[in-house]
Amino acid sequence: MRIYGPNGTTLGTPAAAARRTGSSTFVLPDTSSAQESRAASAPKAAANIDALLALQGIEENPVERRKRSVARGRTALDVLDDLKLGLLSGNLDASTVMRLRDAAANLKSSSGDPGLDSVLSEIELRVEVELAKAGQG
Repeated sequence: MRIYGPNGTTLGTPAAAARRTGSSTFVLPDTSSAQESRAASAPKAAANIDALLALQGIEENPVERRKRSVARGRTALDVLDDLKLGLLSGNLDASTVMRLRDAAANLKSSSGDPGLDSVLSEIELRVEVELAKAGQG
Protein backbone atom coordinates (compact mmCIF):
# COMPACT_ATOMS: atom_id res chain seq x y z
CA MET A 1 0.00 0.00 0.00
CA ARG A 2 1.33 3.40 -0.96
CA ILE A 3 0.31 6.72 0.52
CA TYR A 4 0.70 9.80 -1.63
CA GLY A 5 0.31 13.39 -0.50
CA PRO A 6 1.63 15.72 2.19
CA ASN A 7 1.32 13.16 4.99
CA GLY A 8 2.63 10.19 3.03
CA THR A 9 6.03 8.64 3.29
CA THR A 10 6.76 9.39 -0.34
CA LEU A 11 6.22 12.81 -1.78
CA GLY A 12 4.30 11.63 -4.78
CA THR A 13 7.27 10.04 -6.55
CA PRO A 14 6.55 6.63 -8.00
CA ALA A 15 8.69 3.66 -7.08
CA ALA A 16 10.25 3.54 -10.54
CA ALA A 17 11.94 6.88 -9.90
CA ALA A 18 14.10 5.34 -7.20
CA ARG A 19 17.66 4.76 -8.24
CA ARG A 20 18.60 1.14 -8.41
CA THR A 21 22.09 -0.13 -8.53
CA GLY A 22 23.46 -3.51 -9.38
CA SER A 23 24.63 -4.10 -5.82
CA SER A 24 22.42 -5.35 -3.05
CA THR A 25 22.78 -2.19 -0.91
CA PHE A 26 19.83 -0.11 0.18
CA VAL A 27 19.42 3.25 -1.61
CA LEU A 28 16.85 5.96 -0.87
CA PRO A 29 15.04 7.62 -3.79
CA ASP A 30 16.15 11.12 -4.76
CA THR A 31 13.50 13.34 -3.16
CA SER A 32 15.50 16.57 -2.98
CA SER A 33 13.92 17.93 -6.18
CA ALA A 34 10.39 17.21 -4.92
CA GLN A 35 11.07 18.94 -1.61
CA GLU A 36 12.53 22.03 -3.27
CA SER A 37 9.54 22.46 -5.57
CA ARG A 38 7.12 22.99 -2.67
CA ALA A 39 6.68 26.67 -1.88
CA ALA A 40 6.77 27.83 1.71
CA SER A 41 3.64 29.61 2.83
CA ALA A 42 2.59 31.30 6.06
CA PRO A 43 0.11 29.51 8.28
CA LYS A 44 -3.47 30.52 7.61
CA ALA A 45 -4.24 30.87 11.31
CA ALA A 46 -2.14 34.03 11.53
CA ALA A 47 -4.78 35.98 9.61
CA ASN A 48 -7.48 34.72 11.98
CA ILE A 49 -5.61 36.01 15.03
CA ASP A 50 -5.88 39.57 13.72
CA ALA A 51 -9.63 39.13 13.31
CA LEU A 52 -9.97 37.84 16.88
CA LEU A 53 -7.99 40.76 18.27
CA ALA A 54 -10.15 43.18 16.30
CA LEU A 55 -13.32 41.59 17.68
CA GLN A 56 -12.08 41.93 21.24
CA GLY A 57 -11.68 45.66 20.74
CA ILE A 58 -15.30 46.16 19.69
CA GLU A 59 -17.38 47.74 22.43
CA GLU A 60 -20.21 45.52 23.58
CA ASN A 61 -23.80 46.65 23.09
CA PRO A 62 -25.13 47.98 26.46
CA VAL A 63 -28.53 46.36 25.92
CA GLU A 64 -26.95 42.94 25.36
CA ARG A 65 -24.68 43.39 28.38
CA ARG A 66 -27.70 44.29 30.54
CA LYS A 67 -29.65 41.25 29.27
CA ARG A 68 -26.76 38.94 30.13
CA SER A 69 -26.45 40.49 33.59
CA VAL A 70 -30.17 40.03 34.25
CA ALA A 71 -29.90 36.39 33.12
CA ARG A 72 -26.92 35.80 35.43
CA GLY A 73 -28.86 37.34 38.34
CA ARG A 74 -31.90 35.16 37.65
CA THR A 75 -29.70 32.07 37.45
CA ALA A 76 -28.13 32.92 40.81
CA LEU A 77 -31.58 33.42 42.37
CA ASP A 78 -32.75 30.08 40.96
CA VAL A 79 -29.74 28.31 42.46
CA LEU A 80 -30.36 30.02 45.80
CA ASP A 81 -33.96 28.77 45.64
CA ASP A 82 -32.73 25.23 44.90
CA LEU A 83 -30.37 25.53 47.88
CA LYS A 84 -33.26 26.61 50.12
CA LEU A 85 -35.41 23.69 48.97
CA GLY A 86 -32.52 21.28 49.49
CA LEU A 87 -31.90 22.55 53.01
CA LEU A 88 -35.59 22.39 53.94
CA SER A 89 -36.01 18.86 52.61
CA GLY A 90 -32.71 17.66 54.07
CA ASN A 91 -31.43 16.61 50.64
CA LEU A 92 -28.69 19.12 49.92
CA ASP A 93 -26.40 17.71 47.24
CA ALA A 94 -22.94 18.83 46.24
CA SER A 95 -24.06 19.77 42.73
CA THR A 96 -26.19 22.61 44.12
CA VAL A 97 -23.20 24.02 45.98
CA MET A 98 -21.09 23.75 42.80
CA ARG A 99 -23.79 25.57 40.81
CA LEU A 100 -23.87 28.24 43.53
CA ARG A 101 -20.11 28.70 43.26
CA ASP A 102 -20.41 29.07 39.47
CA ALA A 103 -23.22 31.60 39.89
CA ALA A 104 -21.06 33.64 42.26
CA ALA A 105 -18.23 33.74 39.73
CA ASN A 106 -20.61 34.93 36.98
CA LEU A 107 -21.98 37.83 39.04
CA LYS A 108 -18.67 39.69 39.17
CA SER A 109 -18.95 41.52 35.82
CA SER A 110 -20.58 44.92 35.52
CA SER A 111 -23.78 45.52 33.55
CA GLY A 112 -23.27 49.25 33.03
CA ASP A 113 -26.54 50.06 34.83
CA PRO A 114 -25.93 51.32 38.41
CA GLY A 115 -29.32 50.12 39.71
CA LEU A 116 -28.89 46.65 38.23
CA ASP A 117 -25.30 46.47 39.49
CA SER A 118 -26.57 47.27 42.99
CA VAL A 119 -29.12 44.45 42.88
CA LEU A 120 -26.54 42.04 41.45
CA SER A 121 -24.07 42.93 44.21
CA GLU A 122 -26.75 42.13 46.83
CA ILE A 123 -27.41 38.78 45.14
CA GLU A 124 -23.66 38.15 45.04
CA LEU A 125 -23.38 38.93 48.75
CA ARG A 126 -26.16 36.47 49.54
CA VAL A 127 -24.52 33.80 47.41
CA GLU A 128 -21.19 34.36 49.18
CA VAL A 129 -22.90 34.09 52.59
CA GLU A 130 -24.53 30.80 51.61
CA LEU A 131 -21.22 29.47 50.29
CA ALA A 132 -19.53 30.43 53.56
CA LYS A 133 -22.27 28.64 55.52
CA ALA A 134 -21.77 25.55 53.39
CA GLY A 135 -18.02 25.73 54.06
CA GLN A 136 -17.22 26.47 50.41
CA GLY A 137 -16.40 30.19 50.61
